[in-house]
Amino acid sequence: MKAARWGGLLAVALVGFHLTAGLPLFDDDHASAAELTVWKSSSCDCCGKWIEHMRAAGFSVLVHDTQDVRSVKIAHGVPESLWSCHTAVLDGYVIEGHVPAEDVRRLQAGPSGNKGLAVPGMPASAPGMDQPGQPYQVVTFGPNGSGIYANH
Repeated sequence: MKAARWGGLLAVALVGFHLTAGLPLFDDDHASAAELTVWKSSSCDCCGKWIEHMRAAGFSVLVHDTQDVRSVKIAHGVPESLWSCHTAVLDGYVIEGHVPAEDVRRLQAGPSGNKGLAVPGMPASAPGMDQPGQPYQVVTFGPNGSGIYANH
């Protein structure tokens, strides 16, 4: 009986801490550790194809259609020069545009000091665009600047 009472008191204390600290108890706007959360325009077909690419690679994907993808990019610190058509978050990393699933997996595999990865613009041969023949680069970005992460 005492253990149950202490468990209940601990739960009340944790809820109280979250409320007094201004922390949300449940935050539906952010991804869980294993879920890729994507913000995109509802009218963008290539975003949907990239999402299919990520699901086929084994990612769990939560999609938010929005009319204001720009504010999502700004809120997540994506440099304007790297913007593409959609923005995603996974395990605290920001994924901007048509980044291949294998590059996202490699980023997840170890600490990198990067904020995220981007494929600027909409290269024709990137996943979701699916028109082979145009080489493109995946760029890393973060507090130390940006650099080439992969060539495709």
